[in-house]
Amino acid sequence: MPITLTLETLTAQAFAPFGDVIQASEAVNHFTINDGNTERYHDLANIEPGPDGQVIVSIFRGQPRSLPFQVTMMERHPKGSQAFIPQSGQPYLVIVAPAGEAPKASDLRLFLARGDQGVNYATGVWHHPLMALNQVADFIVIDRKGPGDNCDVIQLEEHAIIAELDTAPA
Repeated sequence: MPITLTLETLTAQAFAPFGDVIQASEAVNHFTINDGNTERYHDLANIEPGPDGQVIVSIFRGQPRSLPFQVTMMERHPKGSQAFIPQSGQPYLVIVAPAGEAPKASDLRLFLARGDQGVNYATGVWHHPLMALNQVADFIVIDRKGPGDNCDVIQLEEHAIIAELDTAPA
């Protein structure tokens, strides 16, 4: 029987083992620039292209996922980090597992990201591909370009389920 994932609120502290939460808040380093016209929220993610890579910027357009959803696979990028910054203002789901050996369904964590929160998956962290909700959603993606294979994909031996989202995250 598949494991039902428990929805968690995306916070910097809860997500720290997997990477960075990218958001403007009072909790991050910020200061005023441009003659007082702009507040700069500074150095929000550790973008890592690896020793032989370059940082690139792309746009991913995600189709909305239907719930309940069966999680059958995960991926990781062993040579560099990968950041997703939403552009559509819509919430989305983030499924992660620690870097290292291929995860089991029981290793997965499920986060609800608000439309103003991005995530940066640290190098080697297992994650599910883009999980837009409600509508088609665009994301700015900052990741690595360079030699070598930078995407490992595995099929989970035991699947996990994301149920309907009728309750607030834990």
